Amino acid sequence: MERKVKYSYEFKLRCVHEVLQNHRSIGSVAAENPFDESNLRRWISFYRKHGNEGLRPKGGNQIYSIAFKLKVIKTIEKESLSLAQACLRFNIPTKSTIIVWQRKYGDEGLAGLKHKPKGRPVSMDFKRKKRKSDKPLTREEELLRKIEYLRAENELLKKFNALVQAEQANQNKRLKP
Repeated sequence: MERKVKYSYEFKLRCVHEVLQNHRSIGSVAAENPFDESNLRRWISFYRKHGNEGLRPKGGNQIYSIAFKLKVIKTIEKESLSLAQACLRFNIPTKSTIIVWQRKYGDEGLAGLKHKPKGRPVSMDFKRKKRKSDKPLTREEELLRKIEYLRAENELLKKFNALVQAEQANQNKRLKP
């Protein structure tokens, strides 16, 4: 399932062009449109650094490698970059992504940067049906299948009979005063 994008690529590009090409102020463009000035500043910086690709939405949730995450964290520490500068340099859409990486790296070390799939884990291990082969069954295999089928049918009929008897007993209790 794809992530919902609040502002389209065309909208961002139009707003950036209003500021850069038509020489309008960031405040006036932001006042005309329903967003904060900080968004427009970020769009402009991404556009200047990465061109049109900097404004395009990332396809779904981005999965970054452990090496990339570690490189970002180490670069921030070594060069004393702000989160906004790091986002711009490494083309990461939001600061919160880097904040989460830093927190997990501080708490758990390198293991905290490992990608962990989201959602509920698969809890049941089920056996796959055996594929039917093209070769015919032997007489013994046919008889074993027939016995298995008849046992299942017998169990089903016993359960049905027990339900019918319980229902009749229930009705008899209601009818007796």
